[in-house]
Amino acid sequence: MSESNGTPEKPDLAALRKEIRETRAELGQTVQALAARADVKARAREQVEQTKQRVLDQAAVATGRVRAAAAQAGASVRGTAGQATERLREAAPGELAHEATARVRATPVPAALVFAGLAAVVGVILIMRGRR
Repeated sequence: MSESNGTPEKPDLAALRKEIRETRAELGQTVQALAARADVKARAREQVEQTKQRVLDQAAVATGRVRAAAAQAGASVRGTAGQATERLREAAPGELAHEATARVRATPVPAALVFAGLAAVVGVILIMRGRR
C-alpha cells in the first residue's frame, strides 16, 4: 500500500508477465496430466507391459529354482544309483527281492502315490476328451 493516499500500488508489468508465464506453464502441465489419465489405451498398454515384465521376472526366478532343485535331485539320484549298484553287486538275487518286498510293504506311500498319479493322468485325459 502506498502511504500517501491509502490505495494499493499498481503491480509491476514485468511481474505480471512472469506470473502469467508461470500460470500458463502450470496449466499446461495440468492439461497433460489430465490427458494422460484420460488416455485409456495408453494406460492399458502400460499395465500390460508392467504385468508382462512381472511375469517374466517370476518365471526367471522359478526357472532358477527348478534348475537348482533338478541339479540337487540329479546328484541325489546318482548317489543313490551308485549305492544301489554296489548293493546289487554284493547281495544275492533272492535276498534283494525279499528286501524290496519288505520295503514296499513297510511303506505303502509310494504305491499310493503311483495310484494317485495314474488317477490324475486318467482324469486329465478324460477332461481333454470332454472339451472336444
